[in-house]
Formats: sequence, structure tokens, C-alpha cells
Amino acid sequence: MGTERVGGADGPAGPAARARAGLVREIAATGVWDRDPRWRDAFAQVPRHLFVPYYYVPAPGGPERLWGEDPDPARRERWLRGAYADQPLATRLRDGELVSSSSQPSLMAKMLARLRVRDGHRVLEIGAGTGYNAALLAHRLGAGAVTTVDLDPEITESARTHLAAAGYRPLVVTGDGVRGCPERAPFDRIVATCALRAVPVGWLGQCRGGARILAPVATGLLELVVRDAGFAQGRFLPTPAYFVSVRGEGGGGVVGGGAELSGVDPGVAREDSFRFLLELLGGRVGAREVAAVWEREGRPGRERFGVTVCAGREWVWLDDPGGGCAWEVGSRGGG
Repeated sequence: MGTERVGGADGPAGPAARARAGLVREIAATGVWDRDPRWRDAFAQVPRHLFVPYYYVPAPGGPERLWGEDPDPARRERWLRGAYADQPLATRLRDGELVSSSSQPSLMAKMLARLRVRDGHRVLEIGAGTGYNAALLAHRLGAGAVTTVDLDPEITESARTHLAAAGYRPLVVTGDGVRGCPERAPFDRIVATCALRAVPVGWLGQCRGGARILAPVATGLLELVVRDAGFAQGRFLPTPAYFVSVRGEGGGGVVGGGAELSGVDPGVAREDSFRFLLELLGGRVGAREVAAVWEREGRPGRERFGVTVCAGREWVWLDDPGGGCAWEVGSRGGG
């Protein structure tokens, strides 16, 4: 990608280093790294611009491509500013559809901090993307502790290239992330960077007891603690999360897309937390029934919902896994 031009400007006083330092200060001000300040060092050291040699931004005539080798200095400057803005970046389009992106850095920081990793932990990442998140994990834990999986060989090839350019070499696997990566198990942490309809039950068997799984489900972030291969339980974080949908067995399509809203009050239908619940239940409960429960229970937000996975079955519950407000959503995901 022409690392001489950009890399040469990435010394301690170079424009990329200055932009990166500004992004780190912005994220640090939220307090997300107070628990583990070593994540701040990872974000300060890993050069995001090497992972987004080009990306797309909205434009009146269709997506506009910005790239680091543009002959126009002003456009190169726009590209670099965007690479270190706290925003997601569309990095791969196919037939006009987004198939890969670099997530918003502050959301990545929040997710990585929530993993609560310790030295010696082994991590599986589902969804290689640009390779940036894997580089942050490798910086924190060491490359040998990190495996990242993606179904698309073009994505894994570019991720390997970006990682090598930045000096990180975690294992990048081309495969169906819905099935995990059994040959590298067991893992202490699994983190998904793509939206799922549910956490695949087969992941539990690739985890050590006490492992954590953090994954975007519907439009929320679900944090599960794994007891063993047959049981995991946890809650959603309050943070909204919108990711590209997972591809592979049991994946594909827009998570929660196309939900039938006839008969639902238009004001309710526009409420983010209602739509989250509707998508979480995946059409297994009628929209009017979901709306009635949501109104009756005080319009609960994401953080009041949780999931239990037991013996291959899954339940969504409100407030208390043993309470009276729960929905069995069946056996879902790859084994």
C-alpha cells in the first residue's frame, strides 16, 4: 500500500502518529481503559492506517473511495484523518453491499476491555475484517495467543497482508467462523466482530470453563460466561452495536431484517429498544405480542435482557433467568 510514503510520516512527530495520539486521548477520556491501561498502549502503538489502505465514504453519486496512494495530497490527508477518526469505515463492498468494515475504535476499545483478558489467555476472533482488531489483541497478548477466522479468502488474505505490514503475525484462518476453530481450542475468550442471530452452541465446547464470549447479537452486545460445553449464561451490555452479519452455516442475511410490524403503534415501532427485542426474538414471537410485553415491563433497554444456553437450547429472558418473562428460541447455530 505504499508504506514508504505513509510509514515515513509515522515517526514520533509524523501526521499519522499525531492523529493516532489524538484518537487515543479521545477514547481514554471515556475511562474505558481504567481497568487495564495496557489496552491504551495497544491502541497507541498499532497503526490503524496500515489496516485501511482504502475505504469508502458516502457521497451524492455513490460511495467515494479514499486511499493512501491518491496522487492528490488533499485527498490523502482526508484519508489519513478518516483512518484515525472515531468512526467505522466501510472497507469492502460487493455489488453495492457492505461485506467488511473496520469498526468504530471506541466500540472496539469497549469490547476489548470487556473481554477482561489476562496474560496467557488464548483468544478466538470471529470475523477477521481488516486485521486491526487481531493486531490489538496480538499486541496485548502476543501473536501466538490469537486466532482470527473469516469465511472470505479475500478478507483473510488482505488481513494477513495488513498484519504483516504492521509487524504482527497472529494465526489467520480461512473458514466458517460459525463453527469456530476446533483445531486451536480450547480458548479463554471468544470475541465476534460480526452480527449473529445467536451464539453458536458449538463454540461452548471450544472454551475452557469460565471462558467469556462477547458477541454482537441482534443489535446488542451479549456477554456470556461459559460453565462447560453444555451451559453458558449472560446479559447484554447497554451499548447498541451494529455490525456486518456473519456469513457461513447458520449465518447470512440481515440480522432481524424484515420483521413484520403491522398492528404495532408507529411510535413504538421506532423505539430502538423495542426493535432490539423484536430482532432478538427473530420473528418467533409476533410483533404485537412483543410490543405488549415491552410496554408492560416498562420499555426495558438492552441491559435488562439475557440469554441462557443449556444443552443446545437457548432462552432469552428479562431481568432474571428464573423469572416468569422468558422465551425459548430453540437450538441455533453451528455445532
